[in-house]
Amino acid sequence: MNVKCLLQAALLLLSSYCLGQKIQVSENQRYLVTEDGKPFFWMGDTAWELFHRCDRKEVDMYLQKRAAQGFNVIHAVALAEIDGLNDPNPYGHTPLLNNDPTTPDDRYFTHVDYVIDKADELGLYIALLPTWGDKLNKKSWGMGPEVFNVDNAKIFGRWIGERYRDRDNIIWIIGGDRNPRENSQDVVVWREMASGVVAAHAGNENVLMSYHPQPKEAGGSSTWFHQDEWLDFNMHQTGHCANKGTYKHIRHDCALSPTKPVLDGEPLYEDHPNCFNAKELGHSIPEDIRRIMYWNVFAGACGQSYGCHAVWQMFKEGREGINLPLRPWPVALDLPMANQVKHLKNLMLSRPYLTRIPDQSMILIAQEENEDYVIATRDQSGRFAMIYFPTGKLVALDLSMLQGDELDAWWYDPRTGAAFTSEVLSTGEKVVVSPPSQGIGNDWVLVLDKQGAGFGIPGKFE
Repeated sequence: MNVKCLLQAALLLLSSYCLGQKIQVSENQRYLVTEDGKPFFWMGDTAWELFHRCDRKEVDMYLQKRAAQGFNVIHAVALAEIDGLNDPNPYGHTPLLNNDPTTPDDRYFTHVDYVIDKADELGLYIALLPTWGDKLNKKSWGMGPEVFNVDNAKIFGRWIGERYRDRDNIIWIIGGDRNPRENSQDVVVWREMASGVVAAHAGNENVLMSYHPQPKEAGGSSTWFHQDEWLDFNMHQTGHCANKGTYKHIRHDCALSPTKPVLDGEPLYEDHPNCFNAKELGHSIPEDIRRIMYWNVFAGACGQSYGCHAVWQMFKEGREGINLPLRPWPVALDLPMANQVKHLKNLMLSRPYLTRIPDQSMILIAQEENEDYVIATRDQSGRFAMIYFPTGKLVALDLSMLQGDELDAWWYDPRTGAAFTSEVLSTGEKVVVSPPSQGIGNDWVLVLDKQGAGFGIPGKFE
């Protein structure tokens, strides 16, 4: 069987696993699961301009590639950022007649239908943003125009909600890269749009919804909407800087009441101009992105989104790029981190997922909040633990909360997904651990299992 046939078979298997399964919040309110209760680890890609700038051949190529790389959620915007109201899609259509949210153009949304249905065939979910935020708030950037208000937001929300109410692979994301302005009606408008989507799903359960904000020091979506019933899980944008302690955002929301899942929906992008700590041509590099992703998930996130600077804007020759994209988007699909993100998802799903909790009490050393920061997560009952070492530094651990007298130890390589056994460790109150290699780019995960638990090789699961 040739490579193409193997890929098609893999995609078919993935499709059969996910097809028809809506995503919902787990019983413990911390994670996401499919309707039949299987753990769902959100591994997203921000393809904001997918509906607007890609024709069907490009859509097929992009979605097939991302499915093969292990992604399961694609972020895309109906009313797109880059002049999405006035610049037509590849078939010559714009989303609204006369830029009026109460009169959507069916011809434009026929192409959106195609993308959503194609994603469903491949087992992919669409994190669907009804609009980018500049259609409400241009702020200091964005082309707008501002077309939404308290009178029409619910109408549009209900219209787009009714159009896609029967699609099982839709996750709704209100907002679009904007924080509500003080002394404005922004919060009211977003709530109206969300209520329209909810109203469209009356009698149709498991409508999953969040809000995509701008970076914020503490809460993201939770700042304005945590108590709202329509907000099922919280979302952050932690920004495009390498030296930020993104895990603090996740911890903030994990401590809120009521309990809701949380994830980073827009982190440092691959190939993005990096505002701090740039090490190569002023752009982000894989170890910075890996560190942020593992930090977030080990801090309690229900998944993680990835982004590539050329891909989100679907940049190619002949288009004016935003913030210095380095290469055309089809080439950028194969950058290193796009092929490494699956190792994070596979690792988390290779151990009991819904009982996992963050636990920094396992780290006995005092730590500065910098790129060396070691972070720990474990099973609530102590059957396993994982400790992420961003730079491979020597650390003292407290393993007394884990089950048994001795633990099977593995070192997991986030770059390759490979794992190898290490010496058996005792569940003592102070165990000093040194990863296989040290320095920037030498990040490792120590996986500790109760002896006899039978979990298998980290990163491998059925």
